[in-house]
Amino acid sequence: MSSPAIRRITQAGVVGALALGVSGVVVMDKSVALSVDGEKSTVHSFGGTVADVLDKQGIDLGEHDTVTPSAQTPVDDGQTIVVRYGRKLTVTVDGKEREYWTTATTVGDALKELGIRGSDDAVLSASRSQGIGRDGLELKMSTPKDVKLLIGGKRSTATVTAATVEAALKQAEVRYDSNDRIKPGASAAVKDGMTIRLDRISNRSDRRTESIPFTTVYTKDASMLEGTTKVEREGRDGLRTNTVRKTYKNGKVAVSKVTSSKVTRKPVSRIVVQGTKPKPEPKPTATAAPKAPAPKAPAPKSSTRTSAPKPTSSPEPTSEPTSEPKSTGSGAGIDLSRAAMWDRIAQCESTGNWSINTGNGYYGGLQFDIQTWLGAGGGDFAQRADLASRAEQITVANRVYAQRGLQPWGCAHAA
Repeated sequence: MSSPAIRRITQAGVVGALALGVSGVVVMDKSVALSVDGEKSTVHSFGGTVADVLDKQGIDLGEHDTVTPSAQTPVDDGQTIVVRYGRKLTVTVDGKEREYWTTATTVGDALKELGIRGSDDAVLSASRSQGIGRDGLELKMSTPKDVKLLIGGKRSTATVTAATVEAALKQAEVRYDSNDRIKPGASAAVKDGMTIRLDRISNRSDRRTESIPFTTVYTKDASMLEGTTKVEREGRDGLRTNTVRKTYKNGKVAVSKVTSSKVTRKPVSRIVVQGTKPKPEPKPTATAAPKAPAPKAPAPKSSTRTSAPKPTSSPEPTSEPTSEPKSTGSGAGIDLSRAAMWDRIAQCESTGNWSINTGNGYYGGLQFDIQTWLGAGGGDFAQRADLASRAEQITVANRVYAQRGLQPWGCAHAA
């Protein structure tokens, strides 16, 4: 065979071999539609399984990822492969945390896929359209809750989706400031049926003026008779201004405290002078001497021996009766019986000051009031008990004692 013929045969064989190779490639190449988390593309495969296609595209499937059809499925020309990556979704529902895995790519689709109860009306920390990345997402969810409100002492109810008490009060349009007290605390988690209490607290400072009572000072004067007194200077109350801080709870005063005090006018003492000069001894009153009886006339002599008629006797003159003189401060009618007992009672009633007059309506060492003093004849000695001597006061006391015992005296126990 000539060389040109051999050359043509060889060329024909090469062309035939090339044609068979191209035909084989065409037969092995398959077009596959690939969707990864919603992103679509077209890839070519020369046979094998879905796993081979994914491996060629560098797609590694994790525990929570899904692929449709399964990884062991043989690949056909024109087949569609769908890959969805798993995403970790941490959901805190009303303070309780739970973990979920989802292949959804948005919050809204994930909640539908997982079927979390109450999610339709819940308030979310992220919008429902927000995407969920491969690294997952933390989501807070508050479901509607019915709560009882006690605001400033007034009761009401509200339905809130807030997660904390502070947010619940804002949803219920309750305003408050830093002085107000919230129970439970503002950061406490809201629970269905709970009671939220808010007490309105306010503070205010006021000034209040009060009087300072004056005192009475007693001095002695030897030039004045014992039992007499004289007011040398009238007393006057002082003034004190107090600053009072008041704390109000729900409109009522809960705490009142004096924070400062200032004397704006000092009190002036009342000065009373008491006489110490002894009273002169009373002079005895003169009494009329009784008249001497008139002498009897002698009986007339008779010349006869006949007995003369018995003369009638004339009555003997008697002295005029004398009445007991009335006590006029002269010492007449003084009765010092039980003097030691009255001294003990006076020590209790007036510390033994027989001329005391404090202005309380009771006078003298035994603290007579005017009515009792005059009713027992004290006016025989003085208009008031403090103006009478000790002996005269004891005399009147004995008169009262004869009628009423020790009942009128509060210090009867000192007897």
